[in-house]
Amino acid sequence: MHIKEEAIERHTLAVIVDNEPGILARIAGLFTARGYNIESLTVSEITEDKAVSRITIVTSASPHVLEQIVAQLDRLVPVHKVHDLTTEGDHVERELALVKVRGTGEQRIEALRLAEVYRARVVDATISSFVFEVTGGTEKIDKFVELMREVGLIEVARTGIVAISRGKDAA
Repeated sequence: MHIKEEAIERHTLAVIVDNEPGILARIAGLFTARGYNIESLTVSEITEDKAVSRITIVTSASPHVLEQIVAQLDRLVPVHKVHDLTTEGDHVERELALVKVRGTGEQRIEALRLAEVYRARVVDATISSFVFEVTGGTEKIDKFVELMREVGLIEVARTGIVAISRGKDAA
């Protein structure tokens, strides 16, 4: 008997939920209990009355496991809807990072030059360091951080991925 192995794919999920205490813990617990990994997690209120939130989750799973994840999320009471943005069509993903870099002399000049190439903005500067703000896709931020390691990387803080589908329809 030959068992076909399913490919693991990265998926971005938009989960629309009631904004109530404990919902994030319940969703994270669902992933943890079943051994699923959350690669990125962001949460924000999306209605004027702050009653509804959008949780964006990035995870990697086989199609079968992803189907289970979506079904289990859909069963949670405060969950309104789960959208797999990856399979539903074109979507836009962005992440923001703050990158602190040590820099004097030539290293300082190189850090500023690289920041210009990556459209990173200086949000804080001292005589011996910079904090850059960079936004874009995960790959762009990964590359910027990698280059800053060579110049004098001190610290990185990242927001996680936010995503939204393209077109006229809302999640």
